[in-house]
Amino acid sequence: MSTSAKAVAAPGTEMFARFAYAPNRLGYCGPAETSALRTGSADRVRDAARHFTGAWPYLRVMSRMTGIADPLDRRLVESYWLGGGVGAELDPAAFVTELLAVIGPAAGNYWQYLTRDCLAGEAAANHCFHVFGIYPWSRLLGRGGEQPIRVLDCCRIGWGTVSARAGDELTVRCRRLRFDGGRLLLGVPEPVSVPVWEDGFAAVPDAAPGQLVALHWDRLCGPLTLSEARTLAVTTARQLRVTNRRLAR
Repeated sequence: MSTSAKAVAAPGTEMFARFAYAPNRLGYCGPAETSALRTGSADRVRDAARHFTGAWPYLRVMSRMTGIADPLDRRLVESYWLGGGVGAELDPAAFVTELLAVIGPAAGNYWQYLTRDCLAGEAAANHCFHVFGIYPWSRLLGRGGEQPIRVLDCCRIGWGTVSARAGDELTVRCRRLRFDGGRLLLGVPEPVSVPVWEDGFAAVPDAAPGQLVALHWDRLCGPLTLSEARTLAVTTARQLRVTNRRLAR
């Protein structure tokens, strides 16, 4: 944990900040001011979280359906980013109905596939479903050059093992997403260069060879236990399987 991350008191808010920082810094999601996720108190992270049009509706619906009062409770945050946990116990059809009631009006007529009938077979209360099922990029594969596969690969939560560290630059061996023969799959592990620090923020400042880490937009977002990495791998494999089923139709 970075020095700045230690200032965030509640475990759920700290984890949310680490995993949400990369897309927020890139301007893809959340408030324009990113300092709350780098150095903010739990209250500032909580305020920032409400501006995430992707993660926040999931956490609200998961909170309501599980009876866990705080949407940023660690159990909900971990389940959203990694899969498994309390979110995996929710009925997918009921969850997607509740979720679409929240995000559907905001999407308007742009994403007409956002219906229960279209999404019921893919639905899950986690970020991986949001990337592959809710966002339009999987529907643009084969039609939009390299951008759809690049966005899908970067936006999902990836995982890998640190193989080398040179100063504040890591080499992480991870499996990149591929689109081959009309199917999504994970390739063999390959080295990716990842900075330890960015804008004075580091999710894993002491990252060392042999350590399992989570990646979001090719940036570190936290250490992983072997159990967490396995959960993330299972979550990802399941989402690729149901997405490929749709792509084959």
